[in-house]
Amino acid sequence: MAPQAERRSAVCVVGIGAKTPVGLTAHAAAAAVRAGISGFAEHPYMIDRRGEAMIVASVLDLNKVSPGADRFLSLAVEPAREALTPLGFDRREISPVPLFLALPPQRPGRPRDLDQQIADGLRNAVGTAPAECIATGHAGGLMALDAALHRIALGSVEFCLVGGVDSYLEVDTLEWIEENGQLHGGDNAYGFIPGEAGCFCLLCSEKTAERRRLGVLARVIASATSRETKLIKTDTVCVGKGLTEVFQKVLSVLPSTNDKVDYTICDMNGEPYRADEYGFTLARLSNRFVNAADIVAPADCWGDVGAASGLLFVNLVVVSGQRDRGKARHSLLWTSSESGERSAAILDQQTSATN
Repeated sequence: MAPQAERRSAVCVVGIGAKTPVGLTAHAAAAAVRAGISGFAEHPYMIDRRGEAMIVASVLDLNKVSPGADRFLSLAVEPAREALTPLGFDRREISPVPLFLALPPQRPGRPRDLDQQIADGLRNAVGTAPAECIATGHAGGLMALDAALHRIALGSVEFCLVGGVDSYLEVDTLEWIEENGQLHGGDNAYGFIPGEAGCFCLLCSEKTAERRRLGVLARVIASATSRETKLIKTDTVCVGKGLTEVFQKVLSVLPSTNDKVDYTICDMNGEPYRADEYGFTLARLSNRFVNAADIVAPADCWGDVGAASGLLFVNLVVVSGQRDRGKARHSLLWTSSESGERSAAILDQQTSATN
């Protein structure tokens, strides 16, 4: 019997915000991915072992921002404000909004005390409550989303702000990526392009959206996390058990096995490991997809953006739903952390309400 995700009322996405190498707002970033625009360019001074400039994807307006926590905060503040826009500038009737924030795990180049500095910076800049930080990298965004869904289901808060922020462009981080054989370029066609981004989503219950007359952008109908034990950068062989389990969890929430996934967005980044685990998973579950090969991997445009990935996928679903309302219903989002976390969510586009 397939494991099941917890069944609960759908939670609404009512605000989005993003800052990426291909767009500085949610809609601009999504439009660029839709058009296949790439944000790749040569790093201004970092070179690889072959003496060639490293290829990265950086946010252009951050080129003069110093490295460290300040760069991460610069990626976070404007998207957080954008996502909070539906609440208006005067939020005196609303308690400070709880913040669930995905960040990179400990790694070379990660700024010291990043969790506290980002949480304090966002509290001062946009008035959020103290943050709950989830430092697991890629899977963190959808893990933060799941934590916020639980909080809203308890009924103790009206809104939650969920975010993901990451940058691979610290000098020590870039050197670490190359040392691990993961940097794309030169004679390594199977590495990834380091990127950076920030993305935020404002969530609430359907009752709150209706009472406050907020436009519903999408509904999150399922979310879950599982764990893979056969990890990348080890001698073990991954056959997609962790990813299969998390897919089974979220698919179990759909009304029947006849309900299929229309649209898939994932964090595959050019590394064979990720493609292999998805391939093994589809060998087991391809019957639950309209077209299992029809996927979107936005790392082709904005590079690998780590902990920002999952929430940026929510942004893509929202914008595509606004443009192509009725063409797709169930969107599956999935993310894969090097430490083993596998997270997934299903969003309902067809039932999105107009503003």
